[in-house]
Amino acid sequence: MMKLESEHRYHNLLDDDHANEMLEGEGSGLAARVGELEARCSRQAEELLCLRSTLADVLRRLNALEGRPPPPAQRNGTYTATSSTPTRELRLRQPSYRETVKRTSSYGSNTSTLQQRRGPQHQSTGSLQSDSPASSSSLSPAPSPSPRATPAPLHVTPYRSRNNSTSSQTQQTTLTKRWNSTGDFNAQGLLPNTRFTTTKSLLNLYSKSSQNGSILKHGTHTCQYNEDDGSIRMYLRGRPVVLHGPEGDAPDLTKVAPPPQAKLKLEWVYGYRGKDCRSNIYLLPTGEIVYFVAGVVVLFNVEEQCQRHYTGHTDDVKCLAVHPNKLVVASGQCAGHDRVDARPHIRVWNSVSLATLAVLGAGSVERGVAALSFSRADGGALLAAVDDGPDHTITVWDWQRPERNCLAETKCSVDTVVAVEFHPLDKNQIVTCGKNHIAFWTLDAANVLYKRMGVFESRDKPKYVTCLGFNQNGDVLSGDSNGNIIVWGRGTNTIAKLVRGVHSGAVFSLCALKDGGVVTAGGKDGRVVLFDGDMNATGTENVIEGHYGGVRVVAEGRGSQLYIGTTKNCILHGDLELGFAPAVLGHVDEVWGLAAHPSLPQFVSAGWDRLLQLWDGLSHSTVWSKDIEERAQCCAWSPDGDAVAVGCLSGRWLVFDPHSRDLIAQHQDGSEPIQCIVYSPDGLRVALGSRDNYVYVYQVDGARYSRVGKCPGHSSYITHVDWSEDSQYLRTNSGDYELLYWNATTCRQIPSASSMRDVVWASNNCPVTYTTVGVWPEGADGTDVNSCTRSPDSKLIATGDDFGKVKLYAYPVTQPKSLCHAYGGHSSHVTAVRFLPDGSRLLSAGGNDTALMQWTID
Repeated sequence: MMKLESEHRYHNLLDDDHANEMLEGEGSGLAARVGELEARCSRQAEELLCLRSTLADVLRRLNALEGRPPPPAQRNGTYTATSSTPTRELRLRQPSYRETVKRTSSYGSNTSTLQQRRGPQHQSTGSLQSDSPASSSSLSPAPSPSPRATPAPLHVTPYRSRNNSTSSQTQQTTLTKRWNSTGDFNAQGLLPNTRFTTTKSLLNLYSKSSQNGSILKHGTHTCQYNEDDGSIRMYLRGRPVVLHGPEGDAPDLTKVAPPPQAKLKLEWVYGYRGKDCRSNIYLLPTGEIVYFVAGVVVLFNVEEQCQRHYTGHTDDVKCLAVHPNKLVVASGQCAGHDRVDARPHIRVWNSVSLATLAVLGAGSVERGVAALSFSRADGGALLAAVDDGPDHTITVWDWQRPERNCLAETKCSVDTVVAVEFHPLDKNQIVTCGKNHIAFWTLDAANVLYKRMGVFESRDKPKYVTCLGFNQNGDVLSGDSNGNIIVWGRGTNTIAKLVRGVHSGAVFSLCALKDGGVVTAGGKDGRVVLFDGDMNATGTENVIEGHYGGVRVVAEGRGSQLYIGTTKNCILHGDLELGFAPAVLGHVDEVWGLAAHPSLPQFVSAGWDRLLQLWDGLSHSTVWSKDIEERAQCCAWSPDGDAVAVGCLSGRWLVFDPHSRDLIAQHQDGSEPIQCIVYSPDGLRVALGSRDNYVYVYQVDGARYSRVGKCPGHSSYITHVDWSEDSQYLRTNSGDYELLYWNATTCRQIPSASSMRDVVWASNNCPVTYTTVGVWPEGADGTDVNSCTRSPDSKLIATGDDFGKVKLYAYPVTQPKSLCHAYGGHSSHVTAVRFLPDGSRLLSAGGNDTALMQWTID
C-alpha cells in the first residue's frame, strides 16, 4: 500500500515538473513571439511614417509642377502661417563617385565640365533677418557629386556668367525647384512660446514662417563736412578721422541713403560642425541629411546635390533631434551677442516647409542647449532637453501645447551631460549620460522626474559615458571612454552584458540599424564595427582614414549606406564593404583667408587649421585641398590667376601654383602675422600688411619675388590694403583707424591726403575711406567692421562685422546715415567677404564658426 502511494506521489511530481517545464517553455516562447511582434510593429510604424513624410514631399513637388498654390495652412493657436509654392525641375540622376581622397594632400575635380552642369536648378533661402516680408529667390546650378581624387586641372573652361535674377511671377510658372527658408524673428525679438501649427495634418507642411525683418539704419554717428577742403570728419571711438572726397562731391549729411535694390539669398553653406558636437546627422525620408554648422541647419541631398537651409537661429546651433514622424526637427542653440534675440532656446520646425512650429526655453535655458530628444513610445508628444548651465538642468516639454508647456524641470548633474534619449518602447522613460555617470529617469503621472543612477558594481567605472543607443529588445546600450560597450537590461539600472575593448579609445557613436544590428565607432582608432542584435561582432568593419579625423557620429542611410561625421568637420558616406567617400568638407579652425579667382567662379580659403582649399562656386565642391603646414591669416589671387599667395601667422608668406599646387615662392617678413596681402592690378607687385605696423612691397617676375621696400609710418598694425587702378599707389588702414597713402614705387608715404582725392582705386578693401563712411554705426569700434568689398560693377559694397552679420549697401556709402540689408547665419565674427568676378554671388567666411557661405545677389 505504501509502495503504491509513493509511486503515485512520484508520478504526480513528474507530472508537475513536466507541466512546469511546459509552462516555462511556453512562457519563453511567448516572450520571444511578443518581442518579435513588437519589433515587427515598430518596423511597420516606421514604414508608415516614411510613407507619410514621403507623401508630404511628393504633394509639395506635385503642387509645384502643376503651378498651383498649396492648400491653406490650418489655423491653430495664435498664428496663421502663409503658404508658399515650391517648384521643381525634372532632372536626370547624376552618378555618385566612390573614390576616396586624401585630405592632407589634395582633392581634385575636373573643372572643365562646369558649363555642362546646367540641368538641375534649385532655390535656396533668404537671410536670417530678411529685409522684406516677401522673400526673394535665386537660381543656381546643381553641383557635382562629392569631389574625386584626380590630377590637377591643367585646362579650365572660361566661365560664362548668367543672369540669375527672375521675377516671382515667372518662377511660379517655370519648372525649377524652389526652396523656402525661414526668418521668423519679429521686431520684438523671439517668437512667443506658442504652438503655431500642428503636425497632424499634411496641410501644414506648406505653412511658411513669416519674414518680418527690418532694414538696419547705419552710420548715425555725427559727421562734419568741410566745404573748404571737401572733406568729411567722422569719429571712431572719439578719434577724429578726416576723409577727402573727389573734387566737386559735396554730400548732404542730413539725408538718409536708401538701401540697394539688390538683396542676398543664402545659396550654399560649406562646412559641418563635428569637432565638438554629437548626434547631429540624421537622414530624412526626403533623402536629405540634416546637420548644422554655425547658425544654420542644413538639409543636404547628397544624391541630388542640393541644399536647403533652416535659418531661424541667431547663434551657434549645438544639437539636433528628429521627431518619430521624420517630419519635425528640433534644434537648440547657445547664447549669442544680443541679449534678447540671441538668447539660448530650442526651435521646433517642419523639415518640409521649413516653418517654425514652436520656440521653447527662451529666457529659461542657461548658456545653451546641450542635447535634445523626442519621445518615441507615445508618438513624439514630448521633448527632453538638457542645458549647458552649471546644474545641467533636464527639462521635459509638451512642445505642442500653446502655454505652460514645460512639464518637468530638475537638476540633472553637476558633471557634464553629453546625451539624452527617450526610451523607444517604454513611455516616459529617459536616459542621460556624461561624465562619471549614466542616469535612468522616469516621468510619473504627476510630471515629476525620478532618477536612478546606473550601477557599475565592481567593474571599472569609466570617466565618461559618451553615447547611448537601444537594441530591438529595449535594452539600453552605452559606450564609454574606456572603449567598452555596456548593455543595461530593459527597465533596470544594472549591467546585463559588458563588451570590453571594442575600440582603443572612447566609443563616440552607437547606431542601431533597422535590421537589428548595431554599428559602433571610435574617435581615436577610426574603426566602424558592425555587431548583431546580441552585441556579438560580425567581423564586418571599416577604418576611416586619419586625415578625415576621428569618428564623431554614425547615422543610418538608405539600404546599407552609412553617414559618418568626423572630428575634422567632414561628412563621409558609403558602406562598410566598399568604404567611405567625402560628402561634405570644411575647415576645422578659424577661417580668415578668402579670395575669389579673378575670372572664374572659384575661390580659395585658408585658416588656422593649416589648410588651403580651392572651391568651385557653381558645383559647390572642393577642387583641391592642401596642408600648407602654416597657420594662415590671409590669401590673394594674382590678376592672371596663376598664383595664390598666403600670409601666415608666423610672418611667413607662401606662393602656390593653383594648377599643380606646388610651392613656387616663400618669404619671411618679420615675426608678426601677415594681416593682408593684395596683388597690384597689373600683377607686377604685391603688397603685404603686417601686424608689425609695416607694409611690405615686392616686385613680381614670374615665380621670382623681390622686395622693393617697406612702408613705415603707421602707429598700429595694418588691417587692409588697396591698390590704385594704375598700380602706382597704395592706401592702407590700421588698427587705430588711420588712412594713409603710399607711393608703391618708392615705398614713401604721401603726406597730403587731399592730393589723392581723385585717384581711382581698383578695390575697396579698406573700410575707413570716404566711400565707406556710412558702414560705421554710432559708437562703433574701428575694428568692428572686419572686411569690406566692392562689387565688380561698383554698384554694391558688402561688409562683414564682429556680430556675425553680412551687410549689403549701395555704393558709394558716403552718407553717414545709410540704410543696408543685414543678413545672419554666421555665429562668429565674419572675417572676410568677397564677390565672385561676375558679381552674381557673394562669399563670406565666419571665423571661429569655420563656415563658408555663398550668397546669390537678386
